[in-house]
Amino acid sequence: METLIVLLGAFTISLLIIKFITKRFEISQAGRIAMSVMLVFTAISHFIFAKGMAMMVSFLPWPATIVYATGIIEIIAALGLLIPKTRLLAGRLLILFFIILLPANIYAAYHNINLQSADYTGKGISYLWFRIPLQLLFIVWVYFSSIRNQSKIK
Repeated sequence: METLIVLLGAFTISLLIIKFITKRFEISQAGRIAMSVMLVFTAISHFIFAKGMAMMVSFLPWPATIVYATGIIEIIAALGLLIPKTRLLAGRLLILFFIILLPANIYAAYHNINLQSADYTGKGISYLWFRIPLQLLFIVWVYFSSIRNQSKIK
């Protein structure tokens, strides 16, 4: 839920600031800025809640390393969305990243993993009714803000 609040809050603030400066609504730009802010927010949580997040991928070798690496990937993706020359590639790779992460989210929900307390008191399977549509929203968001219009420019 926090990620959605950050995404929508950053989008609203970005959209208003861009409108104030340029006198136009630049929805795609505000969308990229908002996604970048959200990615940095989630990347920070990879370092703060590393123990709980490592539980999400405990079925893989080196779970802590994976958590730190994905946090770094999120920061790089956030920067990539903001740089015009890398925006298209960053968007495509980020969509792939979101698809790859979905099984870890399903695993965490199935095993009631609480990322913040690093225990098994999580929301469980019912959380997936929120998480899967949220993941789809992230994918659509990146597509429309970073890929769709960018692909037409070439």
